[in-house]
Amino acid sequence: MICPKCKKNDTRVLDSRETDGHKAVRRRRECESCANRFTTFERIENTNFVVVKKEGIRENYDREKVLKGIWRACEKRKVSQEQVEKAIDALEEDLVQYGKEVPSKVIGEGIMAALKNLDEVAYIRFASVYRHFKDIETFKKELQKISDE
Repeated sequence: MICPKCKKNDTRVLDSRETDGHKAVRRRRECESCANRFTTFERIENTNFVVVKKEGIRENYDREKVLKGIWRACEKRKVSQEQVEKAIDALEEDLVQYGKEVPSKVIGEGIMAALKNLDEVAYIRFASVYRHFKDIETFKKELQKISDE
């Protein structure tokens, strides 16, 4: 592992433990050159699929892109990193059933469903961008759907 401070490749593991749900391993490391301590997380990569966009364009699935979109929606809300990670893990487990190619619509709807369970304000924020809300009436209709449930 390369030290993020001095960029040397001589680090050692001080502590290693599985995270909640055993989806990742948390390792506390120390650089033997500069004594900098840092934490890494190792996760099994099981999301090796392609996203098929509306226009037919294909691109590799990017967990970081999903994470950024969710965090943008959850900005200034009481949502923890752990809640977001669990939501993405669950989404990725559901996406495996689609095989090697997953329509972007399925991913977007999955994110919206996860946000609806996490935080309704974050859900509305994401939905407004994802569904291209054009005016206040569209917002009102979506809010009405939530309050009717």
